[in-house]
Amino acid sequence: MREIIFDTETTGFDPKNGDRMVEIGCIEMINRVPTGRTFHAYFNPQRSMPAEAEAVHGLSDAFLAEKPLFSELAQDFLDFIEDSPMVAHNAGFDFNFINAELTLCGLPIVGNERMVDTVALAKVRHPGSKLSLDALCSRYGIDRSHRTKHGALLDAELLAQVYVELRGGRQIGLELGAETTEIVTEVKVLVRKDRIYRQPRPHAATEQELAAHAEFLKSVDTPLWGA
Repeated sequence: MREIIFDTETTGFDPKNGDRMVEIGCIEMINRVPTGRTFHAYFNPQRSMPAEAEAVHGLSDAFLAEKPLFSELAQDFLDFIEDSPMVAHNAGFDFNFINAELTLCGLPIVGNERMVDTVALAKVRHPGSKLSLDALCSRYGIDRSHRTKHGALLDAELLAQVYVELRGGRQIGLELGAETTEIVTEVKVLVRKDRIYRQPRPHAATEQELAAHAEFLKSVDTPLWGA
Protein backbone atom coordinates (compact mmCIF):
# COMPACT_ATOMS: atom_id res chain seq x y z
CA MET A 1 0.00 0.00 0.00
CA ARG A 2 1.34 3.41 -1.01
CA GLU A 3 0.92 6.35 1.37
CA ILE A 4 2.27 9.91 1.41
CA ILE A 5 3.43 11.34 4.75
CA PHE A 6 3.60 15.12 4.54
CA ASP A 7 3.82 18.41 6.37
CA THR A 8 3.50 22.08 5.44
CA GLU A 9 4.78 25.41 6.71
CA THR A 10 2.68 28.54 6.25
CA THR A 11 2.48 32.25 6.92
CA GLY A 12 -0.31 31.74 9.46
CA PHE A 13 -3.30 29.68 10.46
CA ASP A 14 -6.04 30.26 7.90
CA PRO A 15 -5.87 30.59 4.11
CA LYS A 16 -9.25 32.38 4.22
CA ASN A 17 -7.43 35.26 5.92
CA GLY A 18 -4.84 35.48 3.16
CA ASP A 19 -2.28 33.11 4.67
CA ARG A 20 -0.25 31.06 2.21
CA MET A 21 1.76 27.86 2.16
CA VAL A 22 5.53 28.45 1.98
CA GLU A 23 6.93 24.91 2.25
CA ILE A 24 5.80 21.34 1.75
CA GLY A 25 7.63 18.09 2.40
CA CYS A 26 6.30 14.70 1.28
CA ILE A 27 7.66 11.20 1.87
CA GLU A 28 6.57 8.13 -0.05
CA MET A 29 5.94 4.98 1.99
CA ILE A 30 4.98 1.56 0.68
CA ASN A 31 3.71 -0.95 3.23
CA ARG A 32 4.73 1.60 5.91
CA VAL A 33 8.38 1.59 4.79
CA PRO A 34 9.96 4.77 3.30
CA THR A 35 11.09 4.21 -0.28
CA GLY A 36 13.50 7.16 -0.35
CA ARG A 37 11.33 9.14 -2.78
CA THR A 38 10.41 12.61 -1.57
CA PHE A 39 8.88 15.84 -2.79
CA HIS A 40 10.15 19.01 -1.11
CA ALA A 41 9.74 22.63 -2.14
CA TYR A 42 9.68 26.20 -0.84
CA PHE A 43 7.27 28.75 -2.30
CA ASN A 44 7.15 32.50 -2.62
CA PRO A 45 3.89 33.39 -0.81
CA GLN A 46 3.60 36.77 -2.55
CA ARG A 47 3.06 38.45 0.81
CA SER A 48 5.12 39.33 3.88
CA MET A 49 6.01 36.77 6.53
CA PRO A 50 4.62 37.56 10.01
CA ALA A 51 7.28 37.58 12.72
CA GLU A 52 5.36 34.97 14.74
CA ALA A 53 5.40 32.51 11.83
CA GLU A 54 9.05 33.16 11.04
CA ALA A 55 9.93 32.41 14.66
CA VAL A 56 8.41 28.94 14.23
CA HIS A 57 9.97 27.84 10.93
CA GLY A 58 12.70 30.41 10.27
CA LEU A 59 11.60 31.15 6.70
CA SER A 60 12.13 34.85 6.00
CA ASP A 61 10.90 37.13 3.25
CA ALA A 62 14.45 37.35 1.90
CA PHE A 63 14.82 33.56 1.74
CA LEU A 64 11.46 33.03 0.02
CA ALA A 65 11.74 35.95 -2.42
CA GLU A 66 13.56 33.90 -5.08
CA LYS A 67 11.54 30.71 -4.59
CA PRO A 68 8.98 29.59 -7.22
CA LEU A 69 5.25 30.17 -6.89
CA PHE A 70 3.17 27.16 -5.90
CA SER A 71 1.49 27.31 -9.30
CA GLU A 72 4.83 26.60 -10.98
CA LEU A 73 5.23 23.28 -9.12
CA ALA A 74 1.60 22.34 -8.55
CA GLN A 75 1.52 19.68 -11.26
CA ASP A 76 4.80 18.17 -10.04
CA PHE A 77 3.23 17.91 -6.60
CA LEU A 78 0.08 16.25 -7.94
CA ASP A 79 2.14 13.83 -10.03
CA PHE A 80 4.08 12.82 -6.92
CA ILE A 81 1.12 12.22 -4.61
CA GLU A 82 -0.98 10.46 -7.31
CA ASP A 83 -4.14 9.10 -5.69
CA SER A 84 -2.47 7.82 -2.50
CA PRO A 85 -3.75 8.43 1.03
CA MET A 86 -2.22 11.56 2.59
CA VAL A 87 -0.99 11.32 6.19
CA ALA A 88 -0.37 14.43 8.29
CA HIS A 89 -0.40 15.56 11.92
CA ASN A 90 -3.56 17.62 12.42
CA ALA A 91 -4.22 16.86 8.78
CA GLY A 92 -7.19 19.21 8.38
CA PHE A 93 -4.86 22.20 8.73
CA ASP A 94 -2.52 20.98 5.98
CA PHE A 95 -5.36 19.92 3.68
CA ASN A 96 -6.92 23.39 3.96
CA PHE A 97 -3.72 25.04 2.77
CA ILE A 98 -2.99 22.55 -0.01
CA ASN A 99 -6.52 22.81 -1.35
CA ALA A 100 -6.51 26.60 -1.09
CA GLU A 101 -3.35 26.71 -3.21
CA LEU A 102 -4.76 24.22 -5.73
CA THR A 103 -7.95 26.25 -5.99
CA LEU A 104 -5.96 29.41 -6.73
CA CYS A 105 -4.31 27.46 -9.58
CA GLY A 106 -7.64 26.24 -10.92
CA LEU A 107 -6.70 22.62 -10.20
CA PRO A 108 -8.81 19.87 -8.55
CA ILE A 109 -8.50 19.72 -4.77
CA VAL A 110 -7.35 16.70 -2.77
CA GLY A 111 -10.45 15.00 -1.37
CA ASN A 112 -10.84 14.63 2.38
CA GLU A 113 -11.52 10.91 1.92
CA ARG A 114 -7.76 10.57 1.36
CA MET A 115 -6.95 12.25 4.68
CA VAL A 116 -5.27 10.29 7.49
CA ASP A 117 -4.85 12.36 10.65
CA THR A 118 -2.22 11.08 13.08
CA VAL A 119 -3.66 13.26 15.85
CA ALA A 120 -6.92 11.30 15.58
CA LEU A 121 -4.99 8.01 15.58
CA ALA A 122 -3.00 9.10 18.65
CA LYS A 123 -6.18 10.08 20.54
CA VAL A 124 -7.45 6.52 20.15
CA ARG A 125 -4.14 4.88 21.01
CA HIS A 126 -3.14 7.24 23.85
CA PRO A 127 -6.29 8.88 25.25
CA GLY A 128 -5.62 11.73 27.64
CA SER A 129 -1.94 12.03 26.66
CA LYS A 130 -0.10 14.88 24.96
CA LEU A 131 -0.49 14.51 21.20
CA SER A 132 2.04 16.94 19.75
CA LEU A 133 4.64 15.57 17.35
CA ASP A 134 7.33 16.27 19.95
CA ALA A 135 5.38 14.40 22.63
CA LEU A 136 4.82 11.38 20.39
CA CYS A 137 8.50 11.31 19.39
CA SER A 138 9.40 11.23 23.09
CA ARG A 139 6.88 8.46 23.77
CA TYR A 140 8.30 6.27 21.00
CA GLY A 141 11.97 7.10 21.54
CA ILE A 142 12.36 8.84 18.18
CA ASP A 143 15.41 11.13 18.01
CA ARG A 144 14.48 14.72 17.23
CA SER A 145 17.62 16.39 18.57
CA HIS A 146 18.34 17.86 15.12
CA ARG A 147 14.98 19.65 15.07
CA THR A 148 15.71 23.21 16.21
CA LYS A 149 12.87 24.74 14.17
CA HIS A 150 9.88 23.38 12.30
CA GLY A 151 10.63 22.23 8.75
CA ALA A 152 8.19 20.48 6.43
CA LEU A 153 10.45 17.67 5.22
CA LEU A 154 12.10 17.15 8.61
CA ASP A 155 8.73 16.99 10.36
CA ALA A 156 7.43 14.59 7.71
CA GLU A 157 10.42 12.32 8.35
CA LEU A 158 9.69 12.33 12.09
CA LEU A 159 5.99 11.82 11.48
CA ALA A 160 6.67 8.82 9.25
CA GLN A 161 8.34 7.09 12.21
CA VAL A 162 5.53 8.08 14.56
CA TYR A 163 2.92 6.87 12.07
CA VAL A 164 4.49 3.42 11.88
CA GLU A 165 4.33 3.17 15.69
CA LEU A 166 0.73 4.37 15.79
CA ARG A 167 -0.18 1.66 13.30
CA GLY A 168 1.42 -1.07 15.40
CA GLY A 169 5.18 -0.91 14.87
CA ARG A 170 7.57 -2.36 12.34
CA GLN A 171 6.17 -5.89 12.51
CA ILE A 172 3.18 -4.83 10.41
CA GLY A 173 5.46 -4.44 7.41
CA LEU A 174 6.69 -8.02 7.50
CA GLU A 175 4.48 -9.19 4.66
CA LEU A 176 5.19 -12.17 2.45
CA GLY A 177 6.07 -11.36 -1.13
CA ALA A 178 4.87 -13.40 -4.08
CA GLU A 179 8.01 -15.55 -4.26
CA THR A 180 7.93 -16.35 -0.55
CA THR A 181 4.27 -17.27 -0.74
CA GLU A 182 4.96 -19.74 -3.53
CA ILE A 183 7.73 -21.39 -1.51
CA VAL A 184 5.53 -21.73 1.57
CA THR A 185 2.71 -23.21 -0.50
CA GLU A 186 5.09 -25.74 -2.01
CA VAL A 187 6.33 -26.82 1.43
CA LYS A 188 2.76 -27.31 2.61
CA VAL A 189 2.04 -29.56 -0.37
CA LEU A 190 5.13 -31.67 0.29
CA VAL A 191 4.20 -32.12 3.93
CA ARG A 192 0.71 -33.23 2.99
CA LYS A 193 2.01 -35.74 0.48
CA ASP A 194 4.33 -37.26 3.08
CA ARG A 195 1.68 -37.39 5.81
CA ILE A 196 0.63 -40.87 6.98
CA TYR A 197 -3.12 -41.20 6.63
CA ARG A 198 -5.03 -42.63 9.59
CA GLN A 199 -8.71 -43.50 9.81
CA PRO A 200 -10.61 -41.15 12.15
CA ARG A 201 -11.25 -42.65 15.56
CA PRO A 202 -14.91 -43.08 16.66
CA HIS A 203 -15.89 -40.39 19.12
CA ALA A 204 -19.66 -40.74 19.50
CA ALA A 205 -20.97 -41.46 23.03
CA THR A 206 -21.95 -45.05 23.80
CA GLU A 207 -25.46 -46.02 24.98
CA GLN A 208 -24.11 -46.48 28.51
CA GLU A 209 -22.54 -42.99 28.48
CA LEU A 210 -25.76 -41.44 27.20
CA ALA A 211 -27.78 -43.20 29.92
CA ALA A 212 -25.35 -42.04 32.62
CA HIS A 213 -25.59 -38.48 31.32
CA ALA A 214 -29.41 -38.58 31.33
CA GLU A 215 -29.37 -39.85 34.93
CA PHE A 216 -27.01 -37.02 35.93
CA LEU A 217 -29.32 -34.40 34.41
CA LYS A 218 -32.12 -35.54 36.72
CA SER A 219 -30.09 -34.26 39.66
CA VAL A 220 -29.59 -30.79 38.14
CA ASP A 221 -32.27 -28.11 38.45
CA THR A 222 -33.29 -26.93 34.95
CA PRO A 223 -29.98 -27.72 33.21
CA LEU A 224 -29.27 -25.46 30.22
CA TRP A 225 -27.62 -28.26 28.28
CA GLY A 226 -30.60 -30.60 28.71
CA ALA A 227 -33.00 -28.52 26.60
